[in-house]
Amino acid sequence: MLRPASAALLLTLSLIGCADDRRAERLKAAGPNPTLEKLMTVADAKAGARLFGTCAACHTSSAGGPDTGGPNLHGIYGQPIGQHSARFGYTAALRAKGGVWDDKALDAWIANPQRFVPGTKMQFSGIPDPLARADLIAYLRSLSD
Repeated sequence: MLRPASAALLLTLSLIGCADDRRAERLKAAGPNPTLEKLMTVADAKAGARLFGTCAACHTSSAGGPDTGGPNLHGIYGQPIGQHSARFGYTAALRAKGGVWDDKALDAWIANPQRFVPGTKMQFSGIPDPLARADLIAYLRSLSD
């Protein structure tokens, strides 16, 4: 039987291939071995919104939405790590991380939450695809505009 995090990753990867998000075109435009900065120039918030479906198992993203298994992520971009929701019980490790949720921090978190913040209780193994992470970051940015 698949662990929930493994099932979520498989679903995410299957969605990446199903959507008409001009993936190949966008990767080509980002150039060979693109940096996060280059990927963000071709990131698609609509593709990120579709990918957020996996995140929605634990997170809401609407303004004023409730915290569920994880905190509501509306307006998270640019906010201090581990402090966005006064109602959510963040781990001490996450509260102590410091910094803000910017492109670099979100990319590291989405890639592997446990590596970015050892001791986090987030039970998600991460998304290995850098363009998918950039798309999710673009979506989260759009929730803060």
